[in-house]
Amino acid sequence: MIGRLTGRLEYSGQDHIILDVCGVGYIVYCSERTLSGLPGCGEVVALYTELVVREDILQLFGFLSLAEKEWHRLLMSVQGVGAKASMAILGTLGPDGITRAIALGDWNAVKAAKGLGPKTAQRVVNELKDKAPSVMAMGTPSVANASDGIGASPRVAVSTTVTNTSDTSFAQADAMSALSNLGYLPSEAATAIAEAMAQDQGADTNMLIRSALKILAPKG
Repeated sequence: MIGRLTGRLEYSGQDHIILDVCGVGYIVYCSERTLSGLPGCGEVVALYTELVVREDILQLFGFLSLAEKEWHRLLMSVQGVGAKASMAILGTLGPDGITRAIALGDWNAVKAAKGLGPKTAQRVVNELKDKAPSVMAMGTPSVANASDGIGASPRVAVSTTVTNTSDTSFAQADAMSALSNLGYLPSEAATAIAEAMAQDQGADTNMLIRSALKILAPKG
């Protein structure tokens, strides 16, 4: 299994790139969102990857974060959602957007992905609603674009990667942990945090916790 690749970006197309790793060109399929976050050709890139094996084809899919990769795996577990549909959802919403949509039961947001019908969008929300909290709690940093060093020798390429942490992801993870410690169910906490994020996407951990507690407070 190929879990991550680091190499030089040789070509970038509409739905895939060619990544040169020690002279071997890997075709890696990416979402529009991931493609837009990559540097220009000739630069060094590091991506988490998922290998999809079928009877007649092997395909590599690339992601900037482990959370994005995990959502790809979960989305493909839903009936009617293949790799193409999964990448369309990721390209439209991104990992945080999918988490919020599923936690809020907002299947219309999922349906905004190209080629996805309402029944499939509803199925995505219904089947994955209990799994959104675990992905939200990952707080996974992105893979940074690698520094110089690829191709300097015929040995296996060695690159220095710098972790770009996502403040938003860590704030969500910390807020999830805090609410869980207060006795709230993961599904309740995830829904409240998603609503709080929708109100203020730049909220830090403390703001998220306060907002989520207000949402969870008994009404009336």
